[in-house]
Amino acid sequence: MSVNLDDIRAAAQRIAGAVERTPCLHSRTLSRLTGAEVWLKFENLQFTASFKERGALNKLLLLGEAGRRHGVIAMSAGNHAQGVAYHAARLGTRAVIVMPRGTPNTKVRSTQVLGAEVVLEGDTLADAARHAHQVEAREHLTFIHPYDDAVIIAGQGTVALEMLEQAPQLEVLVVPVGGGGLISGMAVAAQALKPGIEVLGVESKNYCAMYQRLNRLPVQVGGDTIAEGLAVRDVGELPFSILASFGTEIIPVEEEAIEKSIVCLIEIEKTVAEGAGAAGLAALLQHPARFAGKRVGIPICGGNIDTRLLSAVLMRGLVRNGKLVRLRVVMPDVAGSLAKVAAMIGEAGGNIIEVQHQRVFGSASIKSPEVEFVVETRDREHTQALIAELQTKGVGAALR
Repeated sequence: MSVNLDDIRAAAQRIAGAVERTPCLHSRTLSRLTGAEVWLKFENLQFTASFKERGALNKLLLLGEAGRRHGVIAMSAGNHAQGVAYHAARLGTRAVIVMPRGTPNTKVRSTQVLGAEVVLEGDTLADAARHAHQVEAREHLTFIHPYDDAVIIAGQGTVALEMLEQAPQLEVLVVPVGGGGLISGMAVAAQALKPGIEVLGVESKNYCAMYQRLNRLPVQVGGDTIAEGLAVRDVGELPFSILASFGTEIIPVEEEAIEKSIVCLIEIEKTVAEGAGAAGLAALLQHPARFAGKRVGIPICGGNIDTRLLSAVLMRGLVRNGKLVRLRVVMPDVAGSLAKVAAMIGEAGGNIIEVQHQRVFGSASIKSPEVEFVVETRDREHTQALIAELQTKGVGAALR
């Protein structure tokens, strides 16, 4: 194995002081919710809001002054880009970052602000990588791979060093998997420090390439995912070999579970996680029996989520939890009817967000138009009580 505990400990000493030692805290509420004892490692509190700084800085420091003088290049969908850009700028090194054209705007802007030259090329990470290698050869830059590099893996492994120092009682580490750099580094550190500890990977069901590789299945990935950081087809060969040697289990999770996890982390822990950063918690929400009663550590590995996307996730969470509903109301077409029904909804504790008066496309009588109310309620029980209250007052109301 080309990465060992000494490499990870050396990386920890090398990057100390320039990368945050993030907190690892017990969550009483998430523990009650999942049935496990949950500790969260807040890697979203790094300066660039991601664990990727650790490996990037370790690599940059090991290049030496001569290597850094020539400059570096990387391909990334976002977090690796920002980690390389930030620490390259700190060290006075030119950084060129090649990103796929579909990279979220917030990650493109953040990378540029940190001082890197951003090139948008290709539709996938593989396309971006091909272009990055062409620029590397042409301009004599050093390529910094986001995950298939022993030095990068050693840097990422420092997350597990810290977690087991901060919470030595942990029995299971549940780690998001994109290319495999984080989980392979954490697995090496954790198994060396605490033999027998479980290290489990989590992938989006739409992008479970590591699961497929480890189970000797053809790699078939694609489609939309909220976890862009996990949307990797070509996982790293070195991470793959490390995980295969440990017999690592990978758990694919549904997109809905990832969305729920983002909402939980905001509502319960008051912390922002991107899709990939919330994937570890998604595994506990989707498979609670798998972790019941165990002491589980989860790295919230990134917090860079587009604000528009985050807004949509939060609103969908309200709908999913029955706190935002659409009511279809049929009422007589007479003056004051709308005001009377609106007053009834308010008296029942509902907060009207939107109203749409439907006269042409409704299915009711032309004399009794439909009105659709988007209403905020406390929960599903409150919604049912509100509907019952309207019906007792002679108003035909139902969920749409």
